[in-house]
Amino acid sequence: MAVTDLEDRLAALDAQLRALDGVLVAFSGGADSAFLLAAAVRALGPDRVAAATAVSPSLAANELPAARAYAEGLGVRHLVPGTDELSREGYTANGADRCFHCKATLLDTLRPLAASLGLACVATGTNADDAVAGFRPGIRAAAERGAVTPLRDAGLTKAQVRQASRAWGLVTADKPALACLASRIAYGVQVTPARLSRVDRAETALRAHLGTAEHVRVRDLGEGARVELDPEALARCDERALDVVRREGFADVVAAAFRSGSMNDALRAQA
Repeated sequence: MAVTDLEDRLAALDAQLRALDGVLVAFSGGADSAFLLAAAVRALGPDRVAAATAVSPSLAANELPAARAYAEGLGVRHLVPGTDELSREGYTANGADRCFHCKATLLDTLRPLAASLGLACVATGTNADDAVAGFRPGIRAAAERGAVTPLRDAGLTKAQVRQASRAWGLVTADKPALACLASRIAYGVQVTPARLSRVDRAETALRAHLGTAEHVRVRDLGEGARVELDPEALARCDERALDVVRREGFADVVAAAFRSGSMNDALRAQA
């Protein structure tokens, strides 16, 4: 990856951000939105930037404290608005368009919040890879509601976001991707607060049992679950580890190699 290419894209990002009259960053705590938040502070200063982390049952419990600490380290306001995606039938039904309803709820919450703060727009951490990744209904929902996507528009890929984050000394540079808890529930299985909480508890307990593990996913298949782990952790996953997940109420538990977006296999099979 050419350094000049990255420098050019970072310059384009900075120019885009400087043209904004303040921005509220939809801050999940992941590498992309964390980098966008840091870039916005560099371009606009902390007084013209705010971060908002939506709080709902779909947010893993241990994500919020880290997000708060990161935002405070940058000197920006960190807001924690509640979102009620579980009130939307399209979300709880957990069909192929679940992410559309989630992102629609998020933007419908953040747009008036940004206006109340005197910030011109809401920005998401969508990157250039996301734009060509195929099925992404959440991106469409955000675009329909006027969200800006500075990383994507500057052509910054996930790898470049991580490279620049390392250069800037951001603690999120190598943070593994961590989608919302609802993404762990098989399509067609209803999303409920109890299911989301069960997945969160199971993943937290499994991480504690395994120790160091880059990727830990507990995929809720209905009555059973599929545990997905990176190769090193998978090699250490024995029946005692699976019992940790069973204790959270999953009848049958199997282990497999981690694959990002593996739940989308069911959608491809129906296409």
